[in-house]
Amino acid sequence: MKEILSRLFNHEELTSAEARQILLNITREMYPEAQIAALLTAFQMRGITVDELIGFREALMETRIPVDFSPYRPIDIVGTGGDGKNTFNISTCACFVVAGAGYKVAKHGNYGATSVSGASNVIEQHGIRFTNNADTLKRSMDRCNIAYLHAQLFNPAMKFVGPVRKALGVRTLFNLLGPLVNPCRPAYQLLGVADLAQMRLYTNVFYKLGIDFAVVNSLDSYDEISLTDEFKVMTRHYERIYRPQALGFSAARPEELFGGGSKEDAARIFDNILHCRATPSQTQCVVVNAAFAIQVMEPEKEIEECIAIARESLESGKALNTLKTFIEINS
Repeated sequence: MKEILSRLFNHEELTSAEARQILLNITREMYPEAQIAALLTAFQMRGITVDELIGFREALMETRIPVDFSPYRPIDIVGTGGDGKNTFNISTCACFVVAGAGYKVAKHGNYGATSVSGASNVIEQHGIRFTNNADTLKRSMDRCNIAYLHAQLFNPAMKFVGPVRKALGVRTLFNLLGPLVNPCRPAYQLLGVADLAQMRLYTNVFYKLGIDFAVVNSLDSYDEISLTDEFKVMTRHYERIYRPQALGFSAARPEELFGGGSKEDAARIFDNILHCRATPSQTQCVVVNAAFAIQVMEPEKEIEECIAIARESLESGKALNTLKTFIEINS
């Protein structure tokens, strides 16, 4: 590790294989915490390369508890977090809209770190019992098109860096890894990022991994399509900036997307959206994120058609029925 740290301090880059081996060694408790802290700090100051991020990811995927959803070819919808906006659970709500429209969703999530309510918080508020039992997860996928994978049950290697991350108290490369380590290796992914540098990083990672994707960023630094400003979308097929009004949406104000001051507040907003009694800004934000997720899976469809599919899932009650069945199976 001393040699690795010296190279990093000299701004040298690691190969993917070297990054993978370092993280495997961390899980084998081969390094003292002070060296791990130095490693994370070095990457935070220098930045991480595509190959380094892929190497760290591979180590986590090797040590994960796997679940095979390959016959379903599901999508995951997730934001990187850390944008400081404390929005309601937009991605998680969009997952149920997409599942209600008949598409398979494998949502990977955790408790909130930078917001009041993360995906696992809002799911847990509905009485869900997290599991890594493959039969239960597949039954959920079969009956309501969605399964929830609580990160802590699938990524045991993360516990080895938990104390160091907590002691540092700042974002590290493990925050970048979170959206990349869904244990089922989904066929598709919609990823929201908070800035254009992250957009370039993840786009290059997805190209190398062979995942069909859309990476989205609102230009006022939301890690999802917030409709508070113009937003950028990058996929395998195009790179484009959209104005909300050009897609038939009105501009949202930041305060309209606030997730509230408690987990209960966040769950109430989540339920209001699926019951079609939320504010127009909350509803349209979920619809547009769900629409771009649908387009990842069906790139031949124009985005206007995908918006119509997402809106019909919500307004017809299909998304709500999906949630009700999901609760019945997983409680």
